[in-house]
Amino acid sequence: MKIYNQDVFIPKKELSLESLGGLQQYYETKLQAQLPQPHRVLRFVVTQTDESGYYCELDIIVQDEDGTPSPYLQAESIFSHSLRTVENTGKFTAVLIIPTGVGAEIGGHCGDGNVVARLMAAASDRLITHPNVVNASDVNEMTENALYVEGSILTRFMMGKVGLQPVRANRMLMLMDKNDDKFFNDEVVNAVSTARITLGIDCEVYQMEDITDTESKYSKSGRAVGEVRQAERLFEVVARRQDQYDVFALSTIIKMPHELHERYYQEDDIVNPFGGIEAMLTHSLAEIFRKPAAHSPMMPSREEDNIETGIIDPRKAPESASVTYLHCILKGLHRAPRIVEADKGITLDDVSCLVIPDGCVGLPTLACLANDIPVIAVKENKNRMKNSLQALPFKPGKLFVVENYWEAVGVMKSLQAGVKPDVVRRPIKYTTVLD
Repeated sequence: MKIYNQDVFIPKKELSLESLGGLQQYYETKLQAQLPQPHRVLRFVVTQTDESGYYCELDIIVQDEDGTPSPYLQAESIFSHSLRTVENTGKFTAVLIIPTGVGAEIGGHCGDGNVVARLMAAASDRLITHPNVVNASDVNEMTENALYVEGSILTRFMMGKVGLQPVRANRMLMLMDKNDDKFFNDEVVNAVSTARITLGIDCEVYQMEDITDTESKYSKSGRAVGEVRQAERLFEVVARRQDQYDVFALSTIIKMPHELHERYYQEDDIVNPFGGIEAMLTHSLAEIFRKPAAHSPMMPSREEDNIETGIIDPRKAPESASVTYLHCILKGLHRAPRIVEADKGITLDDVSCLVIPDGCVGLPTLACLANDIPVIAVKENKNRMKNSLQALPFKPGKLFVVENYWEAVGVMKSLQAGVKPDVVRRPIKYTTVLD
């Protein structure tokens, strides 16, 4: 089996993104025919919108060329959804998303979204976010009221298909590639031991030999993507152990040219090349096995690990200061909520708002549009996506395009207080009188 990225163009004359139902029907009647059969869609991203239509990218799993049937491709469509009928207002629950691999100015490097998450959490009763925001190698500064939810699970949650059940702790399995240099495997075990004595995690380590075969790439839009070959080997490892563990951590080698790895440290605006593969691996495991998963890259050799970075962009510094990049995911998975039925635990009914970088359109954004959930789009968090959220048919008072995350917090607190945000600004408009 193979996981890879595929471009898809959807003409506006054939579909408007106003309706999740329309998107689901379009997938079932037209989009599926453009994809290899059978397949499983893991991620849907609108990278650019123009007058003619929507330029989209899909991360998909397909079967081997020999046509061997696979149970891992049997799934409910990623576009399947349920609409909410009520909003629970007992707690203010914010969802913070900074999509992986889109070159976000804030949160698109190595956990430099941590400070944003802390700020959003301080303005909320509960914050739901995903690993890309807070994973910073040996650092994860999540607050106690934050939930660490893998990206595909978060999408299913926003589509009304699953609920989230907070836990006190999870039993974890660390899956690591066998490295030709034993030093790296020893350091993974040491990282797990560190988390055991500092966080009190329950974790065991399993060494995989010749299992993962991955390669990092960039898509036409500039997103970090890639290819995972022989994915069924990894799935089989997890399938044999899924009943024994609540969550799965991965430390695996991602192939990329040495020059690209060096460029990542030297150039300020380069998209993190690891993110695409990491998302493919964790999305597939979480989708198939309905269990939280998170990934940290393992260096293939000491040559790669010993790149002389010098003093680098602070957003990338956590990677330079770490060997295994693991503590962040061990802390996150330790108390990651479990996936339950859509009417159990924390549900879509509990979501008060979504905060995203401006221009990012994926299923969570469209789910908010369909459910009249307020969306706060942050202009300062520039990225590679080329979409206008204002062009989508949000109802009045459901889309707020703000300059920065400070302003986003102001909108959040206004929503929480039931205060229309523009009423606290001056000049104030005259009251509308209808004929």
